[in-house]
Amino acid sequence: MTSPYVELRRQLHRIPEPGFQEFKTQRLLLDYLETLPQENMEIQTWRTGILVYIKGTNPVKRYGYRADMDGLPIPEETGYNFQSEHPGYMHACGHDLHMAIGAGIVTQFAKTPMKDDLVVLFQPAEEGPGGALPMLAAQELADWMPDQIVALHIAPEYPVGVIATRPGILFANTSELFIDLAGKGGHAAYPHKANDMIVAASQMVSQLHSIVARNINPLDSAVLTIGKMEAGTKQNIIAEKARLEGTIRTLSAEAMQLIKSRIEAVARGIEASYECQITIDYGSNYLQVYNQEELTREFMEWLIGETDSGVQLVECTEAMTGEDYGYFLEKIPGFMFWLGAETPYGLHHAKIEPDERAIGLAIDTVSRYFRWKSGSSDEPPAGNR
Repeated sequence: MTSPYVELRRQLHRIPEPGFQEFKTQRLLLDYLETLPQENMEIQTWRTGILVYIKGTNPVKRYGYRADMDGLPIPEETGYNFQSEHPGYMHACGHDLHMAIGAGIVTQFAKTPMKDDLVVLFQPAEEGPGGALPMLAAQELADWMPDQIVALHIAPEYPVGVIATRPGILFANTSELFIDLAGKGGHAAYPHKANDMIVAASQMVSQLHSIVARNINPLDSAVLTIGKMEAGTKQNIIAEKARLEGTIRTLSAEAMQLIKSRIEAVARGIEASYECQITIDYGSNYLQVYNQEELTREFMEWLIGETDSGVQLVECTEAMTGEDYGYFLEKIPGFMFWLGAETPYGLHHAKIEPDERAIGLAIDTVSRYFRWKSGSSDEPPAGNR
């Protein structure tokens, strides 16, 4: 028999939506939440997100769990019989699992509250343009701001049963990068009468890819990748415009600023060399995910002590992954961890099929952790887990 949380994940998987357009996703989650006991629960919506507050039996603190909601513009290539119904979009980063886990956590505490309060946040637009920062500024969250917050992210490289995390930096600082070059188009037979933006853009790509190699301390870590280039209209027309799209990832804020200053210096040089105009847009910028040291160590030690949990703890290294959850951790003590959901395809891959057994394990682990932190000895009945 399929668990209700796995079934919810499959329903969510069918309706991936862009950031701040998660209307069907929000409705599906609200419909599910309305089936739960309402005596101790309040629900607020914020844009396309949802905030769920569950009052504790004798509250002193308020704990939080955050789940992201949006999908990605990737045509699905899985073998699922519950594939995306939205052409060109899929849940390729595990947000469908994250939401199902969040719904499962709400279920546990709606049925059997702990001593302290709990807030579960379903946050839109993690993939872009970024929902964490505006949600933090919303009055809805100000009313229910947690004292501590937890989040997770599925990890294709780890088997189910593994939880991986570390104190300190877990995910990198990230920035989008969009560069537009404008020159003078013309006929391919008269190159001397034009300023070719394919040549200019190609030179710029080569120079950009030297920044990390020659400007960043080798003991630091950074990535600058140009993943997309658009230019030209026909084989015998010299391109008047070109566009580069990429990403920057660094483990330090200082390295991020250095890379951006070097990008701008390269742009000035290309402008002078090719008599063109260049505009740079850094798009969405995400803060590093920095796990609060003491709370993370405490969580890791608690996991080790949970000998019958079926969970194996791994202290992992930092990753160049980006996550806007870092903005929550800038304001609220907490941490994030990787949840093993083994699949041969990585995050953002059209064929990713995370192991759904990770859903129940995560619901159980996070729920037991919150009850332990709250000092609650009351466990939910086995049938409700």
